Amino acid sequence: MENQGLFEAIGFAGRAHLGQLRKDGKTPYVSHVFRVAMTLSQLFGVKEEEILTAAVLHDTIEDTTTDFDDIEERFGLRVAEWVALLSKDMRMPHGKREDAYLRQLAQAPYEVKLIKLADMYDNLLDSQFCAEGNPAHTLRKTEHIVQLFSKRPHSRLKKPLLIVHALIKKLNSEK
Repeated sequence: MENQGLFEAIGFAGRAHLGQLRKDGKTPYVSHVFRVAMTLSQLFGVKEEEILTAAVLHDTIEDTTTDFDDIEERFGLRVAEWVALLSKDMRMPHGKREDAYLRQLAQAPYEVKLIKLADMYDNLLDSQFCAEGNPAHTLRKTEHIVQLFSKRPHSRLKKPLLIVHALIKKLNSEK
């Protein structure tokens, strides 16, 4: 069955994020990971099942009790490696953790960067509707990562970078 891994990942992510909410305190967290996969597919034109699977799972290591081995066992080594690259090491102090995360994103393969761009796109949209969020902080963080990814980007990143940049420009003009 085509996309079987993706369908399994959707169920897995739903169970892993069960009970978690977005910053608005109302929206189930899992809606975010589904929107990230939809952004990849519908806006960025990504069709590869492994990339979409990793997108659905991108927050499981960082935000749930799921670990690398759980992902690798169910979805394979590549998906597990991509999810790990999209995860911050929560054992590190905040400042060092953020710096290490940016370094690992900068060196990540284009598949990880595609997922991160879709993640940031959704976070930007979501931050505009959440009283608890900090849209200016989310915007600054996104601008920084877009600049990082724009240095000699892989050809598959060009369209997503333009899409995210257009949203940044729109949100900056509304300030």
